[in-house]
Amino acid sequence: MTDQRWRAPVRSAALQELVEELAESLHRSVTLTDPWCRRICSSRHFGDADPARLHSLLQGRASSEVARHVLDQGVARWAGPGFLEGRDDLGLLPRYCVPLRERGHFLGLLTVIAPESALAPEETEAIARATPAVIGQLYADHVSADAGTAREQELVLALLDASPAARAEARKRLVGDALLPDAPHAVVSVVQVTGSRVPPGQVATALRGALEGLRRTRSADGAIAVAADRAVLLQLADRPLHEDVLREQSAHILRALAPRLDASAAPVIGIGARQPGLADARTSYEQALVAARAAQRMPGLRGVGSWEELGEFAVLLQLPDRALNGSLVPKPLSALLDCANGPRLEATLRCFLDHAGSIPRTAEALEIHRTSLYYRLRQIQEITGLDLDNGADRITLHLGLRVRELLASLDVFGEDGGLQGPATAPGEDRVPLQARRTPAGSGPAGRSVTAGHHRQVEAA
Repeated sequence: MTDQRWRAPVRSAALQELVEELAESLHRSVTLTDPWCRRICSSRHFGDADPARLHSLLQGRASSEVARHVLDQGVARWAGPGFLEGRDDLGLLPRYCVPLRERGHFLGLLTVIAPESALAPEETEAIARATPAVIGQLYADHVSADAGTAREQELVLALLDASPAARAEARKRLVGDALLPDAPHAVVSVVQVTGSRVPPGQVATALRGALEGLRRTRSADGAIAVAADRAVLLQLADRPLHEDVLREQSAHILRALAPRLDASAAPVIGIGARQPGLADARTSYEQALVAARAAQRMPGLRGVGSWEELGEFAVLLQLPDRALNGSLVPKPLSALLDCANGPRLEATLRCFLDHAGSIPRTAEALEIHRTSLYYRLRQIQEITGLDLDNGADRITLHLGLRVRELLASLDVFGEDGGLQGPATAPGEDRVPLQARRTPAGSGPAGRSVTAGHHRQVEAA
């Protein structure tokens, strides 16, 4: 990160709000300074202002004598919070001081006036609770003010823009400024965080920290763009990145985010398809957005969706949430599901279609005799009125089953398998299901659990 010493301290409205909230909870004056004791922001007074604080408010920084006194106490090397000694000749009351660090960077000091050099346990606990949010926002402000980071972010976002002219110019600058190579293979991953109660700056800092190590790997060069609740990772390589490599990267990102976010956060990752170079990075980005949407809505994916593994779900998930309802299930399939032997016949139909209509492989997967399979298939044709030897009819039923799987993951169906009431008001999108996760061993998009599902139905 660029040396910030000679820049004006960075302050955002979000950072000011965090400082004010802490001060109000303590009923003590709180000040945030940079590593050189220049004031970043400060709270209102609570009848505890000393001459040193008033000077800082008027001049924008502590006097040189006060700054030297503070720094001489070694605060930059403190492993944790402590009390700064006061000095009557400098008009300085004792302060409780928290050194603020993030990813090896000493960002500044959070100080709370404490005339008796003591705070109640509940006060230190309140400061400890507030500190991560302050660090996160302060780091996010620094990153956004860093010229190199801002330029990279601007170019990455322009490369993924809808405008062909903007994309062409961004590609030219990324390669011309040696930020990225003009490699023949590109892939974009999107990390989305929803439901988090921590401040946006802390989320953005967590995202940047989780992705920073993927800028340069043994197999690819990368660039990132980070917003309040979303991050984009663009990677370029001489050879296509293997799906296993991309999934391991995604697992690493989720592991890195876990300790930095609160329990309510539900980060998901979407991986776009590999594309031929920077010129087609936008295509991978659009696919990654759909894959992230799949990861939000389909618990079986366990937080990571890959476009290349979504199959027909990639098409269905491009529909707005309000359109994903029971009306998408074809009437012939609904008739089958509503009949007395619906669950067993549905499992049979699913297995038959998943095995491309192969009688031997379907019978083997279901562990039944072929005669029994033929009997069930005749029942399916009679109930649905469709011909399983007809390609169009097969597509109708197969797509209908996939729609049903997707609707089930969205809780459109009740426990009895029937449709529930409207999930959203007209014109509204459904709130994604982030908190639910399928236990380890479940497959993506319900595919790898199909055979097991058949056997469970048979046992029933």
